[in-house]
Amino acid sequence: MQDFINNLPALAKDKHNENKRFFAKLKKKPPKHLDQMMQELHDEEFEATNCLECANCCKTTGPLFTPKDVDRIAKHLKMKSHQFETQYLRTDEDGDLVLQQTPCAFLDTDNYCLIYDVRPKACREYPHTDRKKFHQITNLTIRNVAMCPATYNIVEKMKALMETTHDKNTKKRRK
Repeated sequence: MQDFINNLPALAKDKHNENKRFFAKLKKKPPKHLDQMMQELHDEEFEATNCLECANCCKTTGPLFTPKDVDRIAKHLKMKSHQFETQYLRTDEDGDLVLQQTPCAFLDTDNYCLIYDVRPKACREYPHTDRKKFHQITNLTIRNVAMCPATYNIVEKMKALMETTHDKNTKKRRK
């Protein structure tokens, strides 16, 4: 698994243009059952994937923190919200609250999250491959392919499935 994680940025770079073309087509004409298909691919992948073996998302990137996230986590840590913000967060160039540094300060050495039960919404929803209106977050998905092995696998399975479906539909139209 670690070899795959180490090679993931290079693999994603090799697939970047292919993925951009694929998602551009997908955005123009999303299949009727795209969200259902993505949910199935997501569920299948996460039956086989143990995020604790990786935690690359926590090691390489930080989530956005909503005001509700800040209040919930600060309360859990028995801190005032502004203390939590001062100690752990910064405002990025887009005006969003993000971690001051990576890896995440709440990632334990065994890849467990020290605030798992109160983690930010962005962490709960990551890698967003089971999200409704999936075709609207293709740019995010392309970025996540470079850091999340599960996302990489889901996108590769999705492309293969869509190609198979396209080939079947093409054959039906020719008959």
